[in-house]
Amino acid sequence: MDLLDQVSELRSEASLPRMVRVRQHFDAPAVADIDGTVARELAPFLTAITPGSRVGITAGSRGIANIGHILRAIGDAVRAHGGDPFIIPAMGSHGGATADGQTEVLHSYGISPETTGMPIVSSMEVREIAHLGDDQDRGPTVFMSETALAADGLIICGRVKPHTDFRGPVESGLAKIMTIGLGKHRGAQTVHAYGTRGLAHWMPRAAQAMVQVSGTVLAGLAILENAYDQTSRLVGVAASEIGGAGEAALLEEAKGLMASLPFDDIDVLVVDEMGKNISGTGMDTNIIGRMLIRGVPEFVRPNIRSIVVRDLTDESHGNGAGIGLADIMTQHAARKLDLRATYINGLTSGIGGVQRVQLPIVMPTDVDAICAGVLTCGRGDPENVRVVRIANTLEIGTIEVSETLLDAVRANPRLEILSAPFPWVFDASGNLPVKSPAHAVAH
Repeated sequence: MDLLDQVSELRSEASLPRMVRVRQHFDAPAVADIDGTVARELAPFLTAITPGSRVGITAGSRGIANIGHILRAIGDAVRAHGGDPFIIPAMGSHGGATADGQTEVLHSYGISPETTGMPIVSSMEVREIAHLGDDQDRGPTVFMSETALAADGLIICGRVKPHTDFRGPVESGLAKIMTIGLGKHRGAQTVHAYGTRGLAHWMPRAAQAMVQVSGTVLAGLAILENAYDQTSRLVGVAASEIGGAGEAALLEEAKGLMASLPFDDIDVLVVDEMGKNISGTGMDTNIIGRMLIRGVPEFVRPNIRSIVVRDLTDESHGNGAGIGLADIMTQHAARKLDLRATYINGLTSGIGGVQRVQLPIVMPTDVDAICAGVLTCGRGDPENVRVVRIANTLEIGTIEVSETLLDAVRANPRLEILSAPFPWVFDASGNLPVKSPAHAVAH
């Protein structure tokens, strides 16, 4: 019998509260002119380009708003200065740690020669370029993509945001795209082997070493997103500031732009979909309030007792890294897992990945999974269970909340009630026939 078939007859029943659709209102500045902004921000750094220079532009494995448009605009800016731009996949071990797999990941995000006007040059070959630390505090060996090293110039493009694994002056952003992304599988594995200190302490230092040794990094282009997953700012960053004070300042700005769930205490969070295109951990830990890394302190808020995941995005290509952050998942989501890709990601991430790739309880249908969440959340009076349903952790502008949270909604001036209470509606198979109304609104 197939492993997942063993739970096909498993059932869970509980009374589910009626839900109400609610909109969150955030301050959300957005870039109106991507092409003009990219050209203006990069112009001071592109004067070193000589006619015909091959300039590599990094593209990572995250679902970033307008990423195809942004990359195309960078390519146009390079060509305007006489350069010959191309795209380098910068995603560590993602895409199954293969060159073709990483190209496929980019294609799934709409990044292709047709959409960006540039070829994609994908290779997993790396070269050892530096050693960090000293005899008293030995650090990792630094590896860098051979493709990047062969380029005449590099532009490091990436989104700056709080990381899902650690806290530090520099987290997700340009330094990570360099150290983990351009380090490819071997470089990512080497840094992750040092645990969260490898990321918080050594990662920015490795990026600075890559800048110095290669001598070809022209600039970074930092992408900041607002609470609605829109492009909020595009900022040109000097190569010397990647992994330094300039990038650290952008991280603080990004934190102020982030969305969050509006409640500190939630019994059950139903997540319609998780995936690598949404967050490196499938679900953004900053949103769900779970770190799940041994030795790393947990978040103060929100306190979510049970997390139910309904689906894994197609764009994840079976990579369920972060599924261990959930308590319960559906059989449908479990059948989409590619354990090889998931475990490669988890093993590469070291201590930050081991717990997060452990499988949660698998229930056969949506209704069984959600009911199981209610029954295991620890609430002694289930009629007062507090339930929140979201499309995913990127799109939480419109959410669904149980009636039991309406007093809190009415007391929050940033929240707007969009509907009357409505019941959960499952099809004959026990599944929700469509994505949540919140998901439909978000898309």
